[in-house]
Order: sequence, then structure tokens, then C-alpha cells
Amino acid sequence: MRAETRDSVNKVWALCNALKDDGVTFHQYLVELSYLLFLKLAAELKVEHKLPQGCRWTALTECPENILLERYGGLLRSLATSDSEVVSRIFSQSRTSIKKAKTLRVLVQSIDRFAWYEISREGLGDLYEGLLEKNANEKRSGAGQYFTPRLLIDSIVRVMKPSLGDVIQDPAAGTAGFLVSAGNYIRANSDTWSDVAEKELSAIFHGVEHVDDTYSLALMNLFLHGLVNDDAVGLVYGDTLSSAGKDLPPATLILSNPPFGTKRGGGLPDRDDLPFPTSNKQLCFVQHIISALAPGGRAAIVVPDNVLYEETVGLNVRRYMMDSCDLHTMLRLPPGLFYAASVKTHVLFITKNDGDSFQGTKELWLYDLRGKGHGRSKSESLTEETLRAFEHAYGHDPNVGREARRTRRESLSDSYQVFSRAEIRERGDNLALSIEVEPTAESQEDPEEALLLLEKSLERSMSALRELSDMVRRGPA
Repeated sequence: MRAETRDSVNKVWALCNALKDDGVTFHQYLVELSYLLFLKLAAELKVEHKLPQGCRWTALTECPENILLERYGGLLRSLATSDSEVVSRIFSQSRTSIKKAKTLRVLVQSIDRFAWYEISREGLGDLYEGLLEKNANEKRSGAGQYFTPRLLIDSIVRVMKPSLGDVIQDPAAGTAGFLVSAGNYIRANSDTWSDVAEKELSAIFHGVEHVDDTYSLALMNLFLHGLVNDDAVGLVYGDTLSSAGKDLPPATLILSNPPFGTKRGGGLPDRDDLPFPTSNKQLCFVQHIISALAPGGRAAIVVPDNVLYEETVGLNVRRYMMDSCDLHTMLRLPPGLFYAASVKTHVLFITKNDGDSFQGTKELWLYDLRGKGHGRSKSESLTEETLRAFEHAYGHDPNVGREARRTRRESLSDSYQVFSRAEIRERGDNLALSIEVEPTAESQEDPEEALLLLEKSLERSMSALRELSDMVRRGPA
């Protein structure tokens, strides 16, 4: 993020001080700020004619303070019934957390005085992304689960190379970081991005988000980046593990960081098309992604490590993935990027069988950003430099075909290692792989490695207990 954009983020974020006395959380503040920014930016971008009369920025700036809260509440309700599809969806669940007219007046006046004319439309999008990141980094907000680090998203998008010919999906959209990054990449690398393309945005970008506030943030993010039109919105409010996910069109590219954990109440998903029903959400999302890909389609999926070694359903899902897709690359991430510091993750890169050139997994390349030399226990080791090194090693072919694999073999490093399908099968299709290094006195006595092994053993035991619990709930077949 540019220094001037970061400075603007800090200035806008500082406005939250006006809400402290109202007991508003950081996440609530961001949602509230989004409503107000939408109105102001609609005026700055000369598109407020799309808003109903009486629901524009001047309705707040020219309103007396004694009726300001009442006017603002009515304005939100009117926007929820707007003729514009995107506007009505953004405000469909809108409500204000502000309790004092004076607080609202301070926010409106502060936003009105901000030098918006100094920021381009692209800069406005970056500003909003910065606010989302700021919100995610605030421990009190509890919003970190909806935000994937921008560095990681952009790196994944660069190796997957989205284009205008793609149908792009994120079944766990959060604040739409993957979709926005894909749109930015296409705009920067396509000579044919035009008004015609923008009219067809709803056919390119698809996603699902099931948290109402987060859904509004995602739509706002897409709007500010020019990736959504008025008449049709490809981002759906709903649950991917229900009919909302089943009804999505086949995708040629899926980019996603699905939710971790188990379905609330331990129940099974409301889908009848997943081969291996389970309460484990990440395993359900992996199955959805495989089924949602068109033949020859590609995907990059962030998953917690337990997806790689869980038995029973986990084993079945891995075999299903390796049989129906080419699982050609795994990126082993540093710990602590999501949730608690102990949660460890990988990115899986797959290409679905197309009946011709791709026929299941033949070999799997592991790139390790967690091992020796990469600050194994520090999430700070995820840097632009380390990710660019991964991209260079990944190569220019998103599907990693024969030529790309030959190039990889010519540039093997301590961070990259290849495993044949036969080797993986000998391991019982356990994908908890690691790169072999020469043992040293330090590594032999490393207490952290011992703790990691113990943690993995405990996670396996918990996985077995969860699967047993699922079987008991389902009862006899």
C-alpha cells in the first residue's frame, strides 16, 4: 500500500474515536463508516443520481442536528428498497449503532472535510481495503477470520493469472479480497477491459457470504473497485453449504480461504451433492470447490493443516481430490496468519480433470515457507520477498503442465520438493509432507519441533473423535 494511502487510512480510522463513547466496536464502526462513505463517495464519483431522492450526501450535511438520527435511520431504510440492485443489497440489513446525534454530526462533518479530490477511484478502493485490513488487525474486532492477508491474496492471484475469459468464484467471500485482487489483476493485464466488460461483471465474478455485515462490506469493496454493476450482482448472501452454493455457475477459477472449524451444532451441511457429508466445514468446502470447477478449471484453496492428515472423511476427500484433480502444488505457510498463532495452513493448487491432458494427480510439489530459513514460528516471515520467490519457483503456467514441471526440476531449492503419487499412496494418502533437510545438532534437539509433533498427534485424535461423533449422530445406515 502506498504511503499516502496508508496515511489516509489512519486519518479515516481515527474518526472512530468519535464513536468510543457510544460503545461501538471496531467492526461496527467499519460497517457504520461504510454506509457514510458510500454516500459521500457516490457524490465524489458523480454516481449519486443512482440513489433515491432524499438519500444523498446532502441529506445529512444539510440536516439539523435535532432530527439527524431520525433522518439517517429513514435514509438507510429507503436505500434498502432502492431500484439499484447493488445499492439495495448493500443496505438490505443496514442499521445504525450510533446513539447520539452529536456523534453522527462529528462523523458527517469530518468525512465531508476530507480531501477526497486528491484520491483517484483506484485509490479509493485501496483506501477501503486498508480500512478492512485495519479492522481485521484489531484484536477486539473479531473480524480477522474474514480477512486474508493482502500479500498472500495478491501472490496467489499472480500465479493463477485470472483473465476476462474466466468465471471466477469465491464460495467464502468474506470482504471480497480475492475477487477484488483478481479484478485488479485483469484490469492491469488485459487490453480489452472496457465498458462492455464492466457491464458483464456479474458473469465474471461470483461468490457467497453468509454474514450480513460482512456481505455489505464485500459489496462496498467491489463497488469501490468498479467490479459490480447496478443491475446484477454475482455476490450472493447465503450459505455455500446450502442451495446458495449448489446454484452457483461452474467456475473456471476458484480462489478461496474457507472457514475453519465445524458446522454450528455439529450438524451436516444442507447439501445433497457432496460425496462425503461431514460437519467439518473446511472438508465440505474442499468438496464444493472440486464439484464447482468446470472441466480444466483451476483453484487455489487455503486450508488448515488438519485437512492434510485427518482420517476417515478427510482421507476420502483427499483421495477424491487427487483422483478428480491434479493437485500439483502445495504452499506451506508460516503459522499464525489466521486465528491463533497455533493454527497452521497450506494453500492447495489444483486443476480439475478435463478428460484430456489432466487425469488426476501424478506428482505434488511442496514449497515450504515454514521450514528452516523461513522463520518457522513467525508469521512475520510472510513477506513480499518470500512470496515473490515462491511465484518465481511456481512458474508461468497456472496449471503447471509438463514444460512447467521440467523447468521446476531445473531450479530445485531447499524450499521446493516433489513427491510422486506413488510416494503419497505409500504414506496412506497423508499429505502432511515436509522437506527433508540434513539433521543438525540444533534440529535434533529442537523443542519446537517436538511440540509441533505433539500438536499434530493431538489434532489427529480430535479428528477421530469428531468423525466418531458424526457417526453416532447419523445413527445406523
